[in-house]
Amino acid sequence: MTTSSALIAGDAVRGSLKAAAPLAPLVWFKAGGAAEWLFEPKDVDDLSAFLAALDPAVPVMALGLGSNLIVRDGGVPGVVVRLGKPFSFAEKLDETTLRCGGGTSGILVSSTARDAGIAGLEFLRSIPGTVGGFVRMNGGAYGREVKDVLVEAEVVLRSGERRVLALGELGYTYRHSALPDGTIVVSATFRAERGEPAAIQAEMDRIAAAREASQPLRSKTGGSTFKNPEGHKAWELVDAAGCRGLTIGDAQVSEKHCNFLLNLGAATSADIEALGEEVIRRVKAQSGVTLEWEIQRVGHYGEGAA
Repeated sequence: MTTSSALIAGDAVRGSLKAAAPLAPLVWFKAGGAAEWLFEPKDVDDLSAFLAALDPAVPVMALGLGSNLIVRDGGVPGVVVRLGKPFSFAEKLDETTLRCGGGTSGILVSSTARDAGIAGLEFLRSIPGTVGGFVRMNGGAYGREVKDVLVEAEVVLRSGERRVLALGELGYTYRHSALPDGTIVVSATFRAERGEPAAIQAEMDRIAAAREASQPLRSKTGGSTFKNPEGHKAWELVDAAGCRGLTIGDAQVSEKHCNFLLNLGAATSADIEALGEEVIRRVKAQSGVTLEWEIQRVGHYGEGAA
């Protein structure tokens, strides 16, 4: 295979490089195929050197917590890069600024900010992912987005080149950035404002309670499925189209929050994606609005999939 021959340089990596690595255990839906190769770099230099040596034709994809992601049943070609513990950190730079690794969860970012007396990052607690993912996708919740607090991001390009990109270079729009395919966000710097730790914790508690009350947090899900169309809320459109509780196989539209899809136990990724497409069809027929996926869908369809 082309990818295999291109990975001769893999012998020199200091991290972990595995062939045919199952991805279902690493994603929230607990469904889908394997990565042709799964690379967990030891540090930024390891990642940079690996990508520089890799055949430019080999696709590269970053994997964070695996939340907003459908991995198709046929698996993911090329290399999936997963940033592990070496990339999970949050450090105070000054009275209002944190630097965080690309593998850092939103919960760790917000709790570190609280302990440092930095307010304005509480919303990151509610984003089910890592810094790398929500910087790439301009993640947001509860009235704030990453673009409101990001100063700069350090990335490794597909070529292996390391660059620091200022906020204005990321080309942010709603749930989207202009980062090229294969780019890995290895760290980010956030700036907010001074605050009292007790007040910050109270806001984090409020957000946590709101999520608990409205979202199916203990289910196999991918988080928010569709982007909110201009002037609409996706869940209201889905509900109005009669899709609450709709099922295909073991995939279901959540009855608690119908902008969430669930794996009730044995759903394939094909079931989950087909359910999403059926929701899009029904919403279009009912309201005339075309929903767009917020969840990323990657990889090859399995045998027999439409």
